[in-house]
Amino acid sequence: MSLTGGCHCGEIRYELQGEPLHGGQALCHCSDCRRAAGAPLVGWAMFPEDALTVLQGQAREYASSDHGRRWFCPTCGSGLFYRNQQNLPGLVDIQAATLDDPMAIPAVAHIQVAERVDWMREAHQLPVFDRFPGP
Repeated sequence: MSLTGGCHCGEIRYELQGEPLHGGQALCHCSDCRRAAGAPLVGWAMFPEDALTVLQGQAREYASSDHGRRWFCPTCGSGLFYRNQQNLPGLVDIQAATLDDPMAIPAVAHIQVAERVDWMREAHQLPVFDRFPGP
Protein backbone atom coordinates (compact mmCIF):
# COMPACT_ATOMS: atom_id res chain seq x y z
CA MET A 1 0.00 0.00 0.00
CA SER A 2 1.23 3.48 -0.87
CA LEU A 3 -0.53 6.46 0.69
CA THR A 4 0.05 10.19 0.59
CA GLY A 5 -1.07 13.00 2.81
CA GLY A 6 -0.28 16.43 4.10
CA CYS A 7 -1.23 19.38 6.20
CA HIS A 8 -4.14 21.74 5.61
CA CYS A 9 -2.15 24.43 3.77
CA GLY A 10 -0.13 21.99 1.65
CA GLU A 11 3.30 23.03 2.94
CA ILE A 12 3.98 19.54 4.35
CA ARG A 13 3.52 16.48 2.13
CA TYR A 14 4.32 12.89 3.10
CA GLU A 15 4.15 9.35 1.77
CA LEU A 16 3.63 6.02 3.54
CA GLN A 17 4.67 2.62 2.23
CA GLY A 18 3.25 -0.63 3.58
CA GLU A 19 0.36 -1.61 5.78
CA PRO A 20 -0.58 0.04 9.06
CA LEU A 21 0.07 -2.01 12.17
CA HIS A 22 -2.96 -3.43 13.99
CA GLY A 23 -5.00 -3.51 10.77
CA GLY A 24 -6.23 0.08 10.80
CA GLN A 25 -6.41 3.26 12.79
CA ALA A 26 -7.08 3.68 16.49
CA LEU A 27 -9.34 6.47 17.71
CA CYS A 28 -7.56 7.99 20.71
CA HIS A 29 -9.50 9.70 23.48
CA CYS A 30 -6.56 10.72 25.72
CA SER A 31 -6.43 14.26 27.07
CA ASP A 32 -3.08 14.95 25.32
CA CYS A 33 -4.57 14.15 21.90
CA ARG A 34 -7.74 16.14 22.64
CA ARG A 35 -5.80 19.23 23.64
CA ALA A 36 -3.28 18.97 20.80
CA ALA A 37 -6.03 18.61 18.19
CA GLY A 38 -8.78 20.68 19.78
CA ALA A 39 -11.10 17.75 19.11
CA PRO A 40 -12.76 15.04 21.23
CA LEU A 41 -10.61 12.31 19.65
CA VAL A 42 -7.83 11.76 17.12
CA GLY A 43 -7.49 8.90 14.64
CA TRP A 44 -3.96 7.45 14.47
CA ALA A 45 -2.50 4.92 12.05
CA MET A 46 0.74 3.32 13.26
CA PHE A 47 3.60 2.42 10.91
CA PRO A 48 7.26 1.47 11.22
CA GLU A 49 9.28 4.71 11.11
CA ASP A 50 10.93 3.77 7.82
CA ALA A 51 7.49 3.60 6.14
CA LEU A 52 7.21 7.40 6.38
CA THR A 53 8.91 9.76 3.95
CA VAL A 54 8.38 13.51 4.18
CA LEU A 55 8.27 14.65 0.56
CA GLN A 56 7.94 18.39 1.05
CA GLY A 57 8.36 20.89 3.86
CA GLN A 58 9.60 20.48 7.39
CA ALA A 59 7.27 19.75 10.26
CA ARG A 60 7.99 21.33 13.64
CA GLU A 61 8.53 19.07 16.65
CA TYR A 62 6.76 19.64 19.98
CA ALA A 63 7.58 17.74 23.19
CA SER A 64 4.04 17.06 24.39
CA SER A 65 5.17 14.89 27.33
CA ASP A 66 8.39 13.48 28.80
CA HIS A 67 8.78 11.02 25.94
CA GLY A 68 6.03 11.94 23.46
CA ARG A 69 6.88 14.04 20.43
CA ARG A 70 4.29 15.52 18.09
CA TRP A 71 5.05 17.02 14.67
CA PHE A 72 2.87 19.70 13.10
CA CYS A 73 2.93 22.17 10.24
CA PRO A 74 4.45 25.46 11.44
CA THR A 75 2.28 27.43 8.99
CA CYS A 76 -1.25 26.05 9.41
CA GLY A 77 -0.85 24.08 12.66
CA SER A 78 -2.11 20.73 11.34
CA GLY A 79 -1.00 17.86 13.55
CA LEU A 80 0.76 15.18 11.51
CA PHE A 81 2.94 12.65 13.37
CA TYR A 82 3.60 11.27 16.85
CA ARG A 83 6.60 9.35 18.14
CA ASN A 84 7.45 7.99 21.58
CA GLN A 85 10.83 6.24 21.57
CA GLN A 86 10.30 4.86 25.08
CA ASN A 87 6.85 3.32 24.62
CA LEU A 88 6.78 2.84 20.83
CA PRO A 89 10.40 2.49 19.66
CA GLY A 90 10.84 2.45 15.88
CA LEU A 91 7.21 3.40 15.25
CA VAL A 92 5.41 6.51 14.07
CA ASP A 93 1.73 7.35 14.38
CA ILE A 94 0.16 9.34 11.54
CA GLN A 95 -2.91 11.48 12.09
CA ALA A 96 -5.09 9.53 9.69
CA ALA A 97 -7.36 12.46 8.83
CA THR A 98 -4.37 14.10 7.10
CA LEU A 99 -4.26 11.34 4.47
CA ASP A 100 -5.36 12.37 0.99
CA ASP A 101 -7.73 9.39 1.20
CA PRO A 102 -8.74 9.16 4.88
CA MET A 103 -11.05 6.25 3.97
CA ALA A 104 -8.00 4.13 3.02
CA ILE A 105 -7.34 3.09 6.62
CA PRO A 106 -10.50 2.16 8.55
CA ALA A 107 -10.88 2.69 12.27
CA VAL A 108 -10.55 -0.59 14.16
CA ALA A 109 -10.49 0.42 17.85
CA HIS A 110 -11.08 3.13 20.43
CA ILE A 111 -8.11 3.61 22.78
CA GLN A 112 -7.49 5.55 25.99
CA VAL A 113 -11.23 5.48 26.73
CA ALA A 114 -10.47 5.93 30.44
CA GLU A 115 -9.98 9.61 29.50
CA ARG A 116 -12.87 9.85 27.03
CA VAL A 117 -15.18 12.85 27.23
CA ASP A 118 -18.37 11.38 28.71
CA TRP A 119 -20.73 12.63 26.00
CA MET A 120 -18.65 10.81 23.34
CA ARG A 121 -20.06 7.49 24.62
CA GLU A 122 -23.34 8.27 22.85
CA ALA A 123 -22.25 10.72 20.15
CA HIS A 124 -23.35 8.26 17.45
CA GLN A 125 -26.96 8.78 18.61
CA LEU A 126 -26.99 12.54 17.91
CA PRO A 127 -28.99 13.90 14.96
CA VAL A 128 -27.05 13.95 11.67
CA PHE A 129 -27.12 16.49 8.83
CA ASP A 130 -25.46 16.23 5.41
CA ARG A 131 -24.25 19.82 5.86
CA PHE A 132 -25.68 22.29 8.39
CA PRO A 133 -29.02 22.11 10.21
CA GLY A 134 -31.75 24.39 8.92
CA PRO A 135 -32.73 27.66 10.62
